[in-house]
Amino acid sequence: MSEMAIGMVGLGVMGRNLALNMEEKGFSVAAWDAWPEPVDRFIAASAGKQIAGFKDLEAFVKSIQRPRRIILLVKAGEVVDKTIAALRPFLEPGDLIVDGGNEYYVNTERRAKELAAVGLRFFGMGVSGGELGARNGPSMMPGGDRDGYKELEPILTKIAAQHPDGPCVTYIGPGGSGHYVKMIHNGIEYGDMQLIAEAYDVLKTLGGMSNAELADVFDAWNHVELESYLIEITAKILRKKDPDGKGDLVDMIVDATAQKGTGKWTVQEAAELGVPVSTIATSVEARELSFARTERLAAAKLLPGPDPAKAPALDAEGKKRLIEDVRAALYAAKACSYAQGMNLLRVASETHQWDLHLGELARIWQAGCIIRAKFLGRIKAAFDRDTTLTNLLLDPSFRDELASRQDGWRRVVAAAAMAGLPLLTTGASLGYYDSSRRERLPANLTQAQRDFFGSHTYKRLDKEGDFHTEWSAT
Repeated sequence: MSEMAIGMVGLGVMGRNLALNMEEKGFSVAAWDAWPEPVDRFIAASAGKQIAGFKDLEAFVKSIQRPRRIILLVKAGEVVDKTIAALRPFLEPGDLIVDGGNEYYVNTERRAKELAAVGLRFFGMGVSGGELGARNGPSMMPGGDRDGYKELEPILTKIAAQHPDGPCVTYIGPGGSGHYVKMIHNGIEYGDMQLIAEAYDVLKTLGGMSNAELADVFDAWNHVELESYLIEITAKILRKKDPDGKGDLVDMIVDATAQKGTGKWTVQEAAELGVPVSTIATSVEARELSFARTERLAAAKLLPGPDPAKAPALDAEGKKRLIEDVRAALYAAKACSYAQGMNLLRVASETHQWDLHLGELARIWQAGCIIRAKFLGRIKAAFDRDTTLTNLLLDPSFRDELASRQDGWRRVVAAAAMAGLPLLTTGASLGYYDSSRRERLPANLTQAQRDFFGSHTYKRLDKEGDFHTEWSAT
């Protein structure tokens, strides 16, 4: 076989599926893994394809056309550094390494500088869509040197998810911007997932709905403004039977959600830049609370409060009203999650001078990725209309949408609070919305407290300058 068009390092679920995607689109692929077994399995399953498997790293590198393009899909952190170190002796100036994992953008920028010093190019590329996305077309967010992107573009535009608005890939910007955008994408995803879980909880617990009824509701929602991949799979999950014959599978799953770190990084970045992300932050906290299951089980026996399971039963008309209210609350809170994520990207772009195009980011998320949704077309249109938009909720279209759903949103949050049902993220979204539209917040008292105990000073409404008061003086 002649020299291969591209190299793939890491033959786990994402690596092998992305390699198959590239080969199917007409690109020959050299594949290597640190362990021999994945290589053997991959080659055995790829008979007749333009794929060559290698167990020797030097032979793998030498098999690739120059300048070499090598994609890494390995565990983030130390494994990436070790893999790069192993590759370096066999690479030549001008070769290009692409890290397609979920890496913290600071590490990406460090590696790019280290490799540039020896003539090698490095890209950080977010890849979203999971196993099926990698195989059939993901949404990709590559960041690095623009000329390097031009070399990758013929491959990336073909293997990306395809949408009427174009392939779901674009040049994000320099440095670690690609991984940064993927990080915020995942933060929005955290918010979206928790909001859906809370909607499910309200309908199941307060509405008394069965999983079959809930599946029908989510199916119906997937044909209106809430149409999205996450809504679609929720309906499928609710219909799945337990293979052990114990009813519906969802009811047998332990209520503890794991996380890999991108949501936490999003919250940390938001705090660093002073950007409020209440929806995303509480979705991370919800996972942490769920994972502390032993503590919750103990606390459940001791802490008083209303029992959501004892909420009054609803008649058919009451269920119908609740479904419509939850639909309104989910849409409005979802808008807050995207507004927060996009605002964080805007501020980060200004801070790092990345020149991110928010409408273009919404465009490439319309297919292939986990947060793909009909909703994103409207977000793209909002930022295309006004590239200086500071908050998605200020767009006239979204402003009107939230106004029309506001009553239902408030009823859901209030009803859940009275029943003792936690809506950590839906409630935080409403708090974010109300804080954003309030002309005067109680921060004046907080600032006065800071000045009282720490002489931090305060500003006045009626004149310029910084002031300090001896609060204890008579």
